[in-house]
Amino acid sequence: MVYLYAFIFGGLLCAIGQLLIDFTKLTPARILVSYVITGCILGALGWYEPIIDFAGAGASVPLTGFGYLLADGVKTQINETGFLGVLTGGLTAAAGGITAAMCFAFLFALFFRSKPK
Repeated sequence: MVYLYAFIFGGLLCAIGQLLIDFTKLTPARILVSYVITGCILGALGWYEPIIDFAGAGASVPLTGFGYLLADGVKTQINETGFLGVLTGGLTAAAGGITAAMCFAFLFALFFRSKPK
């Protein structure tokens, strides 16, 4: 059932994004940023963790999960180091994902060449 819940929740996030692209004048970049901000706000309020417990990777992998990770990292670092955690918490929590994304982007850039349309 965990896989089904992850599929349904992740698919729901994708469907909402597609509806926003089709029926609004929002650009994909603005939709992506709004997903990160939504995850950050829900994480700061403590509402996103129950969603992750329910949907698993369907909630933690999309951009809303990245926003939650940033907010959770800031909360954790503030409790450990004080106000300096506002500046270091998000990057500390997301360092692994950011590093992986940059490394894979570099590797793909080495092996593939983009072509103009």
